[in-house]
Amino acid sequence: MNSTKIKEGASGAVVRMLFYAMGYTKEEIDRPIIGIVNSQNEIVPGHMHLDRIATAAKAGVLSAGGTPVEFPTIGICDGIAMGHEGMKYPLASRELICDSIEAMAKAHQFDGLVLIPNCDKSVPGMLMAAARLNIPSVVISGGAMRAGRIGGRALDLNDVMEGIGSFKGGTITEGQLAELEISACPGCGSCSGLYTANSMNCLTEALGMGLPFNGTALSDSAERVRLAKTAGVRVMDLINKDIKPRDILTLDAFENAITVDMGMAGSTNTVLHLPAIAHEAGIGLPLELFDEISRRTPYIAKLSPSGIHHIEDLHEAGGIPALMKELSSRGLIHTDLPTVSGKTVGGIILAAKVTDRDVIREADKPYRDIGGLAILKGNIAPDGAVVKESAVADEMLVHSGPAVVFDSEDDAVAAIWDKRIRKGDVIVIRYEGPKGGPGMREMLGPTASIAGMGLDKDVALLTDGRFSGASRGASIGHISPEAMSDGPIGLIESGDTIDIDIPARALNVRLTDEEFAARRERRVKVEPRVKTGYLSRYARLVTSANTGAVLE
Repeated sequence: MNSTKIKEGASGAVVRMLFYAMGYTKEEIDRPIIGIVNSQNEIVPGHMHLDRIATAAKAGVLSAGGTPVEFPTIGICDGIAMGHEGMKYPLASRELICDSIEAMAKAHQFDGLVLIPNCDKSVPGMLMAAARLNIPSVVISGGAMRAGRIGGRALDLNDVMEGIGSFKGGTITEGQLAELEISACPGCGSCSGLYTANSMNCLTEALGMGLPFNGTALSDSAERVRLAKTAGVRVMDLINKDIKPRDILTLDAFENAITVDMGMAGSTNTVLHLPAIAHEAGIGLPLELFDEISRRTPYIAKLSPSGIHHIEDLHEAGGIPALMKELSSRGLIHTDLPTVSGKTVGGIILAAKVTDRDVIREADKPYRDIGGLAILKGNIAPDGAVVKESAVADEMLVHSGPAVVFDSEDDAVAAIWDKRIRKGDVIVIRYEGPKGGPGMREMLGPTASIAGMGLDKDVALLTDGRFSGASRGASIGHISPEAMSDGPIGLIESGDTIDIDIPARALNVRLTDEEFAARRERRVKVEPRVKTGYLSRYARLVTSANTGAVLE
């Protein structure tokens, strides 16, 4: 795929005519045409400033002899979409983002792409498109937001979400909640903790598809603008050397990304997105690989929501290069891999240095000897489930309790706020998976409410839906198969005893095979919640969470 075949010779006259109509000169038309994919909009704080990033990226392309051509794609704010029917759309939008880039790139035969995402689904959606199209591409994200402050205390969106629970529980006032909401997010950028957006921006760097510090340079910094200019220059070099995404997105590169993910306890959503990106590159990433890597990777960077540090702290401590260098000291990083920077992974981390050991610990002095995420299996989740083990209180790593079952997130939140959940309970929220939701809604509302009401050390939550990167506590998601696909989670009844053993990677309900069979016989088929429009089509095509919720 390249622009030469559509714009040269007599047959290219119409194409040249249309470029002339837009004001391009002959010299510009003759150069490689670089698509600048900009997800800027005015509804997502992480995307509101991306025109500035696009302008810098275009300057880089121009300086290196290319012609930048900008076009848009969508981006949804998970925070605004959360807690209502709008949360059915963010995960499903990942496929729309990928498909729309494919349509634009194929239709116009771009020679290369500079991809400008920032928030939760735009990052994996663009990486999926790069892998699918396999033309020279560089990702330059919009960068992280600074942490908010009240009296020297660092804040982020999770403080507000848990503040709602605290207000409902009567431990803070309405005025205190108002102070939190106006202070927690001080400006543009992807929310300041290690939530899904920043996890994926960091893993883009670890994969080799983003420049060094793509994951941590702040959104409002001059450094971010310089990175964008460099991204524009680098895509031209990739074209000249014919280096394509699938040359970079190898199995070893995905193993690096998973290792970094485990070393810093990124969002559980990465276990959806990395397999989906790998799928587009023709690579399988089974859940077992995540757990295998987790078991050998020390947890050395504890960022919000698991800890007190934020992305700005990780950046000042040396960023992802320093984190990877520390992990490589244990032989955990493949160092001989190419990256879009023109250097190998080893070449990048050679110059890296950890400057703050409070933020990035030594590999032999970790917070924990194993990684931040865990994959559980058992008779509730034969195909697997995911938990951010690093964000679980020690008291809840092993827990048994009675199930309290809900067939929607909304019913569960109402029960939590009505104080109908007791210490020791195991909340089960089902029919919220990729098919059942549809769209696999994030459960930050219930998890933040549980934490805000002081129950995160006493109550577990299981779901075939997913959790926000901001969630903490014994929150076990991605349960597969989901209830809508006749998974065992759909057979659990309130009062059943649930056994959770995270260190042993086990998730079970105390039911015999005979009891399961009897319940399966009397199970009533659940009708789809959405029967028209995009979500209806999505629900018919989407696969299980354990395969990345890709479309068949």
